[in-house]
Amino acid sequence: MQQNTRAMITLDDIREAAEIFGRHDENLVHIEKMLDIKVVAREDKLVITGAPDSVREAEQVIEQLKDYSRAGNHITLHDINYALKVVRSGRGDKLADLAKDVVVITARGKQVKPKTQGQKQYVDAIRKYDVVFGIGPAGTGKTYLAVALAVAALRNKTVSRLVLTRPAVEAGEKLGFLPGDLQEKVDPYLRPLYDSLYDILGLETTQKYLERNIIEVAPLAYMRGRTLDNSFIILDEAQNTTPEQMKMFLTRLGFGSKAVITGDITQVDLPRGQRSGLIDAQKKLSDVEGLTFYHMTGADIVRHPLVYEIIKAYDLAEQAKTGGE
Repeated sequence: MQQNTRAMITLDDIREAAEIFGRHDENLVHIEKMLDIKVVAREDKLVITGAPDSVREAEQVIEQLKDYSRAGNHITLHDINYALKVVRSGRGDKLADLAKDVVVITARGKQVKPKTQGQKQYVDAIRKYDVVFGIGPAGTGKTYLAVALAVAALRNKTVSRLVLTRPAVEAGEKLGFLPGDLQEKVDPYLRPLYDSLYDILGLETTQKYLERNIIEVAPLAYMRGRTLDNSFIILDEAQNTTPEQMKMFLTRLGFGSKAVITGDITQVDLPRGQRSGLIDAQKKLSDVEGLTFYHMTGADIVRHPLVYEIIKAYDLAEQAKTGGE
């Protein structure tokens, strides 16, 4: 049986200690649970007791969190989970390095930054390429980061307008049964795009830009027959486009424009037998220069930790089903 060992970490000040501990010590409790160790606070020090490997991992995780906190970031349970993944991978990535890349500052003064290495690479891809396909599961920040980069481009005057669009495809519900006129029927499909804009730009600025047509949020069908110059264009939920719709969208790109296409190929809501335009595009456009496909994974999920477990469970069930057929 392996003997327990002990390590001690010194905390710099009260603010750092508060961030490391978390509300009601929830961060320390989470670290203890993940690594099966015991962490005790003694004045300005943390005493870690447990199996040697676990204690060593805990030291590295807490040092990562200290650097992250010193960069002015609030520590969340996701940050702790990600720090442990980084430590166990041996890649040498650091949370603090991610904190240096500020994509945009919101109307409330919040800094939007990539929270995982995968998100950082996705952000870099959008900055480099004129057309980027961001593919991955729910909660990986595909759309939110694209909107943040679009707002940054608008503020920097790299583009003169933003165009955000989604296909109006039912996810189990029938569009015709919804109350109201056509615009009122499709607005619920566009709500996630509005929410991202409100969070980053604020309600008042977003409404002003919408009124001036600096920002346009519309169903995909409204894109037909147009050429979009000097625009940052985002197509969300692209897995629910048909191949014809995807081709139509991609050929709207004008001079000085950039397009980001986001989607989750595991959540296609098209009628049975209808091919997804996003899946089709992966096969047809993979060798086209000047655009790129970036795939995010469960490691990039930044929602509640349960979201990752839920997605993993669904993936395993789907693999078992496929293997049995």
